[in-house]
Amino acid sequence: MLDLDIQIPAVPQRSYRVRIGSGLLGSLLDAVGADLPKRAQFVVTDGNVADAGLLDSLLAGRDVPTFVIDPPGEQSKHIQTVVAIIEAMEKAFLGRDTVVLALGGGTVGDIAAFAASIFKRGVPVVQIPTTTLAQADSAIGGKTGVDSSVSKNAFGTFWHPAAVYVDVDTLETLDEREFRSGLVESVKHAVIADKGYVEFLEGQLDAILARDPAVLQTVAEKNCRIKGRVVAIDPDEKNMRRMLNYGHTIGHAVESASDYQLLHGEAVGIGMVGAGLIEIEMGLGRPERLERIRALFERLGVPTRIPPSIRAEQVARLLGHDKKAIDKWPKFVLTNGFGQVYRQEGQWAVDVGRDIVEKVLGQMY
Repeated sequence: MLDLDIQIPAVPQRSYRVRIGSGLLGSLLDAVGADLPKRAQFVVTDGNVADAGLLDSLLAGRDVPTFVIDPPGEQSKHIQTVVAIIEAMEKAFLGRDTVVLALGGGTVGDIAAFAASIFKRGVPVVQIPTTTLAQADSAIGGKTGVDSSVSKNAFGTFWHPAAVYVDVDTLETLDEREFRSGLVESVKHAVIADKGYVEFLEGQLDAILARDPAVLQTVAEKNCRIKGRVVAIDPDEKNMRRMLNYGHTIGHAVESASDYQLLHGEAVGIGMVGAGLIEIEMGLGRPERLERIRALFERLGVPTRIPPSIRAEQVARLLGHDKKAIDKWPKFVLTNGFGQVYRQEGQWAVDVGRDIVEKVLGQMY
């Protein structure tokens, strides 16, 4: 037997720019063209974004090939949509000199970036997030993916964007429920990384809910800085980046169990309450800290309990399908103080016994 070693060069260090402001949308095609010259542009968006007029604002009368995901939302977040996007790109005679522009919320960003990552073995993607959820979280960090018939994000890649453009004016198009639920990810960032940010959200929540552009830019900046710091250290979620999944383990299971009638942010809020209850059971947290989080969620108007139509046994079963599960059971991200993620032996996601989780699920109704 002959053995050969094939040396694969290390990935060179790189970065990408996040631009935050208001009134940016109409000039973004020129900005992308300057940042990524000599690349054909292809826009992916969805019906809600198009109906809100944001696609027309981005295109500004230009003839740029576009794919509109319809119906919008999680129900289209599957592999067939990705296939349709790639085939649309092929029919437009696009090649490896293409850049995909993802205009929309987290679902659009996940789908478009996944398609970009596998089209012709990978082309750049630019994220243009238009929701509180996407501007806080999903546009940064390079996670892409679509759901299977069993669980969320079963198909996926890490494909970091070439650039991110955050125009807070796009948030004006969101309905109140979507706007408020997406702010849960901002609360999550504050809880895991910055006690001062918790206090900022408590003090500025009325201005945030009034959609004050200056305050929204501050929120976007704080979120991007927090997530950016974590992603820079652990871009492919080997360890530290798992802290960003705080609340998502139970949250994803509840979201799936609701047949996606709960919005992602609403489910994560429920999951964060679940994580807080686990922390109390394990002696890591105090009820007073969880009550501050609950109080923020109540002001946001998002649920803090599992809907009665969802059984605890159903949630427990879905936890076994979590993409991070080992031996059919996930690890959990927990905190032991605002801005303090609990670690065991250097690991940012830790073991929690089934008995504790099942007890907590029973307390969440």
